[in-house]
Amino acid sequence: MIRERDGHGGGTTGEDAPAADLHVHTTASDGTLTIPELPAAARAGGVDVVAVTDHDRVHPELDSPVQTLDGVTVVRGIELRVDAGDQRLDLLGYGLEATDSIRSVTTRIQENRKERGAQIIERVEARLGVELDVELEDGIGRPNIARAIEASDAPYDFDSAFEELIGTGRPCYVERYVPPFSEGAEVLADSCAVVGLAHPFRYPDVEAALDRARDLDAVELFYPYSGASAAAEDRRQVAAVAEEAELLLTGGSDAHDRTLGVAGPSQSAFDPIAARLPGV
Repeated sequence: MIRERDGHGGGTTGEDAPAADLHVHTTASDGTLTIPELPAAARAGGVDVVAVTDHDRVHPELDSPVQTLDGVTVVRGIELRVDAGDQRLDLLGYGLEATDSIRSVTTRIQENRKERGAQIIERVEARLGVELDVELEDGIGRPNIARAIEASDAPYDFDSAFEELIGTGRPCYVERYVPPFSEGAEVLADSCAVVGLAHPFRYPDVEAALDRARDLDAVELFYPYSGASAAAEDRRQVAAVAEEAELLLTGGSDAHDRTLGVAGPSQSAFDPIAARLPGV
């Protein structure tokens, strides 16, 4: 079973090594990597292209859809959670222009994220009798809180904090605002060169998620699933939908740490994506 939080087991689909890592989180949301650290991390991971896809946020330190930092091509992107009615999905946008529409949606989400973060922290502190060192700022997510729990005097590490305290349905969990699929997809289409469905095998209803992908530009095929969903037949299912709907195949490590290049498209898979990105 795939865990709720982001895992880093597995690798690519066994094909050529990744030429790009198109799913990376930084300190602008719930990652630990900073923008100045990106080039060295990319080189260590053997990739020349990195897409910064922080949760529900346009990265404040990236000033164009595509730029070069110390020899590494950095694509400004976003990972936007949306409500598809039957389940919540994550959409990845690449080559992001900071339009009024994306700014409006992300501002609303970030204000809610901070409110929700404060409520989760209050519940955890009251339950455990500890004080958590967490900044209530744009980009805050449950991994930030889990790391603070691990660093506190509480008897929980990162994983057990999710599993026993702040994961969905756990005692300190708080729901958050998520825009509907139609609104999120429209806003991303207005602001991004490529819009795709992230990690289809992390959703309860895979087939319904893949049906939603048919309305987008791409679907994430290359992903380091930590469980049985890394099986070849699952990848073939994604590839079949992509072929039928003429979708681009994206992918990345979903890194929340400093390890890049764990998964991603080969050069041949990345080339048609690059053709849609300005300046690549």
